[in-house]
Amino acid sequence: MKKKYIKAKLVLEDGSEFKGYSFGYENSVGGEIVFNTAMTGYPESLTDPSYRGQILVLTYPLVGNYGVPAQTISNNMPEHFESEHIHITALIISDYTEKFNHWNAAKSLGDWLREEKIPGLFGIDTRKLTKIIREKGAMLAKIVFDEDIVFYDPNQTNLVDEVSVREKKIYGSGKHRILLVDCGVKLNIIRYLLRFDTTVIRVPWDYDYTKEDYDGLFISNGPGDPTMCVPTIHNLKESLQEGKPIFGICLGHQLTALASGAETYKLKFGHRSHNQPVLETGTNKAYLTSQNHGYAVKNESIPDEWKIYFENLNDGSNEGLKHSSKPIFTTQFHPEASSGPTDTAFLFGEFIKEIESWKK
Repeated sequence: MKKKYIKAKLVLEDGSEFKGYSFGYENSVGGEIVFNTAMTGYPESLTDPSYRGQILVLTYPLVGNYGVPAQTISNNMPEHFESEHIHITALIISDYTEKFNHWNAAKSLGDWLREEKIPGLFGIDTRKLTKIIREKGAMLAKIVFDEDIVFYDPNQTNLVDEVSVREKKIYGSGKHRILLVDCGVKLNIIRYLLRFDTTVIRVPWDYDYTKEDYDGLFISNGPGDPTMCVPTIHNLKESLQEGKPIFGICLGHQLTALASGAETYKLKFGHRSHNQPVLETGTNKAYLTSQNHGYAVKNESIPDEWKIYFENLNDGSNEGLKHSSKPIFTTQFHPEASSGPTDTAFLFGEFIKEIESWKK
């Protein structure tokens, strides 16, 4: 082992300890520990606002070999990331390589973590660690260097307020005006919307958009407990009555459900993988999806005017809603997923069709 890597330890809420080596910023931190099963896409995952407050474990054994791309800007957004900076609290991996080789790589993963002051540990048995998380459910964890720290529960904090924009931003200049409520939006959602003839108006999570001029409403993904987003739920109740096309993803799905009168609950394990199978209700169509959420909608609480759009084929949990008479639908999973899968990306086209039909 190279001497330049100092030792640190990962401590779980159940008392489990793992010793590793630091390749990121050297600072003790705490958060909720979760894992991701993707083989690629760590730049996108690390910058996903839905991971706010979480210590992320990557289950793929070798990480860092293709480095990190440059912060090039396209359509007023970072071209290769899901937001402007890293949102995870810390990164845990099995094996790390400083040597990277990729056509668009600009720096190493370790350099990026240190620049953004994010701790990272390698040399940890991530297979054993993941099995503990899968057996015992969501739990808190901390990375300790010299001095011990207390555990920190991010779910007690309004994480959406930390990751949302502070002022209105506009992208594109198309004929369909889409108002996007930013609860921690992944930028690939905006990229997908801009593939159509759209203008995307991005507003803060607690912004009163009810007097805005728009053709379709989009409620984004985001971190934490959906019940903390009281202003968003309040505005959504009015929007549901108005009947304009609405599309909600992940946290946006949960917020739409809450605004309709349904309830949410915290999952024991959460869904944190790139290949979660979902079934479109009433059909034999199944899709592979990317997911990253710790809360879900209670099926038994869904009002009569709504129907289940998708369900999870692993545990039967709710994966989407569709209104019986209005152009409103939601998904718990991520149709825009980067680095994939993109089986359900067609839903963005369905949203635009609903807008075009509503405007006639």
